Amino acid sequence: MRRHGFHRHTALAAITVAATFAAVSCEVSPSSPDPSTSAARPLTEPERQLLYDAEQQLTRSCMAAHGFRMRPVPRRPLPEDRDFPYVIDDVRWAARHGYGSDLEARREQLRATDPNLRYFAGLPEADRQRAVAVYNGAQSADRLEVRAPNGMTVGRIDDGCTAQAQTRLYGDLAKWFHADVVIGALPPLRQQKVAADGEFKAAVKKWSACMRDRGMNYTDPYQPRDAFNDNDNAKAKATTDTTARRRREIRTAIAEAECAHDSGLSTTARRLDRRYDAQLRNQYRAEVRSKLRLERAAVQRARAVLTADDRSTPSPSTSPLTSTSTSKE
Repeated sequence: MRRHGFHRHTALAAITVAATFAAVSCEVSPSSPDPSTSAARPLTEPERQLLYDAEQQLTRSCMAAHGFRMRPVPRRPLPEDRDFPYVIDDVRWAARHGYGSDLEARREQLRATDPNLRYFAGLPEADRQRAVAVYNGAQSADRLEVRAPNGMTVGRIDDGCTAQAQTRLYGDLAKWFHADVVIGALPPLRQQKVAADGEFKAAVKKWSACMRDRGMNYTDPYQPRDAFNDNDNAKAKATTDTTARRRREIRTAIAEAECAHDSGLSTTARRLDRRYDAQLRNQYRAEVRSKLRLERAAVQRARAVLTADDRSTPSPSTSPLTSTSTSKE
């Protein structure tokens, strides 16, 4: 089964093609999980926000020192955006957003009005190329490469404003990048394991029967969301009454969520997700510990960065132009 979540990262990129450096690529319970891995408290949401704010402030200051402007945008411009990797199981969310077509429209609007996109698109070509080098580092600089658990090699340049900001926060950029890439690759692996599990497949069959009883013939939860979120089917959408299509989308999503509970699919998916999460985090416990250690040390540095900024020139955080690592969980 395919993973099909609803959460999409909405930090908008002005020059993504030039600035992306990624190279494309039976139940077993975890035995004696490492206590420091399973019991360590992850960062709180305010702490993650603190790291985001500090990194973007450092990046913004670096870009400004080279003559480039970065405008502030929120870390989560669409707070209601949710990730349902297995099945929609929130009836209220489904009643409001269906399969998220309304959120996709808002994402498109954000992209169209993003101040950083418009600013960098308006730069002369030579300045735009220089901005890429300043932000991500010069192509002649050293590179860091990490082989992720999924077999892909992810690389970045060990230079530029993003590298300087992360080095300032995390201390050892190579260790941070390694841990960040490895941990960032675990959620898709976990979801693949869940989808391949016999218990999950059995629960999906029950879910499908529940949907069929409601007059909706879907073999798995990915079929309806694919149908309602098919961006390539623009012609069909244009010839379909938008209001009627939206009603069908919401009605189907509500049925999916209700059947997720009635069939036990939601409970099964959550239980298996926790099981495989523990298994993978134990398997990659060295990276889990390293990332947490680096993040905890960075929290203190982030506070100092933002405190110093408050004392000088107060400024909100900004969004990066591009992403240089795998997506976070």
